[in-house]
Amino acid sequence: MTGSDIPSSFRLAYVPGVTPTKWVRVWRERLPDTSLDLVQATAAEAPGLLAGGGADAGLVRLPVDRSVLSAIPLYTETTVVVIPKDHVATAAEEVSLAELSDEIVLHPLDDLLDWETLPGRPAVERPATTADAIELVAAGVGVLLVPQSLARLHHRKDLTYRPVPEAPESRVALSWPEAETTPDLVEEFIGIVRGRTVNSTRGRAATPPRPAKDKAKAKDKARDKSKRAGAGGAGGARNKPAGGRKPPSGGRDGGRSGKRGKPRGR
Repeated sequence: MTGSDIPSSFRLAYVPGVTPTKWVRVWRERLPDTSLDLVQATAAEAPGLLAGGGADAGLVRLPVDRSVLSAIPLYTETTVVVIPKDHVATAAEEVSLAELSDEIVLHPLDDLLDWETLPGRPAVERPATTADAIELVAAGVGVLLVPQSLARLHHRKDLTYRPVPEAPESRVALSWPEAETTPDLVEEFIGIVRGRTVNSTRGRAATPPRPAKDKAKAKDKARDKSKRAGAGGAGGARNKPAGGRKPPSGGRDGGRSGKRGKPRGR
């Protein structure tokens, strides 16, 4: 891809709980002339946003439709239970599902966990969002199981959380629209999230290679300079007599006049 072919911007979607800050920073260091625009979307909206061309790539939660989107899993999140700070479960480092059997476990409509059987007792109504469920936990209505990043995102001073190892987990992936050839800028971002160096064979070179015509000009210039230097050195060698002696001075017969004998008598 030539400089003129590189798009001027790259649109990256991301879902709540995912923090792309460190990758955005590396992007801006490596590709300062190509802006990275962040597009926030809910976990449910993100796949449709990518499929519809609303973003070039996205940090999403799996699963996604692999017939429409390509995806590279990045990491799996621990699931935690959000509880009031005075809850009895705060005494333990981890909480089992069995220990939640008597609790009202809130199950918001935007829940991200793939439950086969919901733990605990169901609430009278399902909260519309995770944020609404957090408010209900703070009010003492029940507890909530979410990926750890969402517990941090909705942090409150009166709430805390504990890991629940038995609960389903949420996986985060880098995804983009399915195509025969992965776009160059998507490849750039893949390299960044995978920790490739700037000089990696899959990434952009730190310094663009010099165009062929510039290389030819440089060679011609060096050749001319070499010729001039050679000519100057040869001339100097011709002007200097062998052995370091000074050239003779005087008339036609040079220094031989001092060696003449006396004129013959007549």
